[in-house]
Amino acid sequence: MQSLWMLFAAFSFSLMGVGVKLASEMYTTGEIVFYRSMISMLIIWAILASSGISVRTPHMTTHIKRSLFGVTALMLWFTSISLLPLATAMTLNYMSPVWIALIVGAGAALAGTAGGADRKLIGAIVMSFAGVICLLQPSVGKDQLTGGLVGLISGMFTALAYVEVRQLGQLGEPEGRIVFYFSLVGTLAGVVWMMFSGVSSHTWHGAGLLLGIGILATLGQTAMTRAYKRGNTLLTANLQYAGIVFSSLWGMMIWNDALNWLSWLGMGLIIASGIATTLTRARESTSQPTAATPVKSAEAEVHPEV
Repeated sequence: MQSLWMLFAAFSFSLMGVGVKLASEMYTTGEIVFYRSMISMLIIWAILASSGISVRTPHMTTHIKRSLFGVTALMLWFTSISLLPLATAMTLNYMSPVWIALIVGAGAALAGTAGGADRKLIGAIVMSFAGVICLLQPSVGKDQLTGGLVGLISGMFTALAYVEVRQLGQLGEPEGRIVFYFSLVGTLAGVVWMMFSGVSSHTWHGAGLLLGIGILATLGQTAMTRAYKRGNTLLTANLQYAGIVFSSLWGMMIWNDALNWLSWLGMGLIIASGIATTLTRARESTSQPTAATPVKSAEAEVHPEV
């Protein structure tokens, strides 16, 4: 039952999304990223210190590249949350497995090593784009179209961050150190953003939301990592899509979001596409000589929240 940690992670990330959407009424995206990253950085640093793990690394360039991709994805995702219904923003960000399949497939095609699974991956990608069309219907307002584009791009950068995390995992970097540098770069990026946008005044309500966002993000990351380490990998990967269901419920309860049948169909297609992509990648990995799998747990550290 260890994979059920993923349900807790999905719940934490969806609740963090609620906090981000509420906080976006009082703070800029840069401020939210700053406080979320700073809180997470301090928590992870304390965990590393207590475990005797140093933050020093010989792979700083790769960490910076991964962190820049991840922070960009985080900022875009938080922006899309402020512009779209929570479930829609979550669904678009969860297209990252499909983008990964596209990146990996394109690389294999260029290298001339494409296999028989390509057709299935292409089918999953087509299914996902059909879901996006259903989700972002032509009838939605201009603001939602902008938010939809931001959400799509956030998923692309999340996928790029996954690829870099895979490389760091292959280099033997601990998951905590990967998250630490991600949070550090996020903190610095938030500071730069606030230098141009200014700093908002705090209220107890706003400060509580920011603290909750940081804690929930760290809880979600920790639970997701534990799920990948101790649970069934395939089941764990598929359970992450429960976050879309949780977000849909939060949206309906808090903001009275009304999703028509076409929106629900779009969500279903994207979820099915992500699951199909996960299944295909899992079969590919089992049919090839296996490398060390700790990478999978490292990949978990970058999601959605990312």
